[in-house]
Amino acid sequence: MNARRFRLRTVALTAAVVVAAAAGVVAAVGFDGTDRSSTAAADTAPPATATVTRRTLTDAQTVDGELGYGTTRTATARLTGTITAVPDTGATVRRGGRLYAVDNDPVLLLYGSLPAYRVLEPGVEGADVEQFERNLRALGHDGFTVDDEYTGGTADAVRQWQEELGLPETGRVEPGRVVYAAGAVRVESHQAAPGDAAQPGQAVLTYTGTSRLVTVELDVDDQRLAKKGGAVDVGLPGGEPVAGKIESVQTVIDAGTGGAAGQSTEAETKIEVTVSLADPAKLAGYDQASVEVTFTAAERPDVLTVPVAALLALAEGGYGVEVVDAGRSRIVPVTTGLFAAGQVEISGPDVAEGMTVGMPA
Repeated sequence: MNARRFRLRTVALTAAVVVAAAAGVVAAVGFDGTDRSSTAAADTAPPATATVTRRTLTDAQTVDGELGYGTTRTATARLTGTITAVPDTGATVRRGGRLYAVDNDPVLLLYGSLPAYRVLEPGVEGADVEQFERNLRALGHDGFTVDDEYTGGTADAVRQWQEELGLPETGRVEPGRVVYAAGAVRVESHQAAPGDAAQPGQAVLTYTGTSRLVTVELDVDDQRLAKKGGAVDVGLPGGEPVAGKIESVQTVIDAGTGGAAGQSTEAETKIEVTVSLADPAKLAGYDQASVEVTFTAAERPDVLTVPVAALLALAEGGYGVEVVDAGRSRIVPVTTGLFAAGQVEISGPDVAEGMTVGMPA
């Protein structure tokens, strides 16, 4: 074989290891001289072949999900006394509504992302003040400026609000008097019943949002699939796929379970994805159900592809394929693109649709 031809040799390449993990087999070849291809002896013909095809290559994955109302959260008591009222399961509570009652006084739902964590009274400043004042204004009260300062005007408006609710008119807001949520909530279950003693930290009820959502848990390795705002397809039981959009992506810890020796499980990190549906009307007749969600991480239309196993890791770096023609073969370098479904996108001046390439046995 002259100096302008390829010669096979064994090398240790990090890239080869990566592709080997995806394809199972990757050969390593050396490249001598300046030619981009070279004819090998006929007796080195590969044991199997594949065809270079042109297609749309899609990196997609279908996983199980649950149709419901999104993430479940727990309302815990911050006041002492007796639970005297809880709403029915399935009930919707909106801004300013009673989430539950302690000693017959309401604990109220407001909208916001910050939890109530301190007493609000004249002189207090901060983002939690502005959040509360936005709610107070939305409930029809005025006489104050919505900002981060709790002023005497705020206190006067609070006294009017407390009078309407039948609460002591203190002008102060105790942290246990309000619960913040992103929006209206749907009561999912009761953790306490009227007559139960209330004490700080006690779970009273669980709630979700009011919109129909699909929740999916992904392995951390599949995080590439879930990008906020991305499009997905949701397969309902016995129905046509429904278009959906990724609303949120967050990392969660699945707590391990205890048990007898050898039966406990360790905590595991997961990616929790929440998906909204474009046509809620198609959910008629479904309350909660198992669904299938198809995520598409990437799509490359009209590209040349070969099986991943056809790639050869070149000793000089990069990849090539062994092109077989009329019983002889030559190795040509290629540029790789998307890897998906056992195929890889390739490009280069020496590859074309319909070519035959070598494969491992």
